[in-house]
Amino acid sequence: MSPHRHQPDSSQAALRRPPTAGIDPAWSRLLLLDGFRLEWAGHQRDLPRSAQRVLALLALSGRPGRAGVAGQLWPEVNEKRALGSLRTVLHRIQINCPDIVRSCGDHLELAGSVLVDFSEVTSWALSALSDGPGDAVDPAALRVPPGAYRGTLLPGWYDEWVLLEREQFCQLRMHALEETSARLAGVGRYGEALYAAHSAVRAAPLRESAHRAVISIHLAEGNITEAVRQYESFRDMLRTEVGAEPSPLMKRLLGPFAEPVP
Repeated sequence: MSPHRHQPDSSQAALRRPPTAGIDPAWSRLLLLDGFRLEWAGHQRDLPRSAQRVLALLALSGRPGRAGVAGQLWPEVNEKRALGSLRTVLHRIQINCPDIVRSCGDHLELAGSVLVDFSEVTSWALSALSDGPGDAVDPAALRVPPGAYRGTLLPGWYDEWVLLEREQFCQLRMHALEETSARLAGVGRYGEALYAAHSAVRAAPLRESAHRAVISIHLAEGNITEAVRQYESFRDMLRTEVGAEPSPLMKRLLGPFAEPVP
């Protein structure tokens, strides 16, 4: 759908109206991990799916143009009808959550006061992966946001724009959990390290690097039995699910405690 020159519409004025009396929009949360949930001014808001899709797209896209939003959400109709549907949904959002969406010329964005768990975890993950392996680690800085331990981005949503973000976010989150688990173990915070590593395992049970992270922590604690048990559990699952064996890297990690390939 090609962009077109924007014509002023009544929804722009609605988006700029001051908040409804008695509503304080200064604190709100948009949760996209493990399902859609909106907490607006301290209260949960139940929105129709069309409104959820608009808010989710803005949270994932930043500051898209109106035509782009309309084209993504209503690709099966022409541009005029898609923009009309978008205007209707924005009006409904404005009624339920005044000023949660801001109009900036021909672009839309979430209000800056809206805290998005997806954005919080993404920022944490990028920060966790930005330091080199030899950099000093501040123990106080090794804090994992609660959202990082949760699961899938918008499960059950199959829009193409969600699927692409979901896979990228999943990979980023798991790499960050594995890296953080190693750093937590490095400063002796083994319980937190195992929690982070097991979270990566739960997200991708066949991901060898996540199991290696768990095994490394057990070995660092001197729990050889637990390390061997984790290895054997992964080995058996891998044989059953894909008919493969753990990599030489995992076997070298366990050294003499790894069983030879039959």
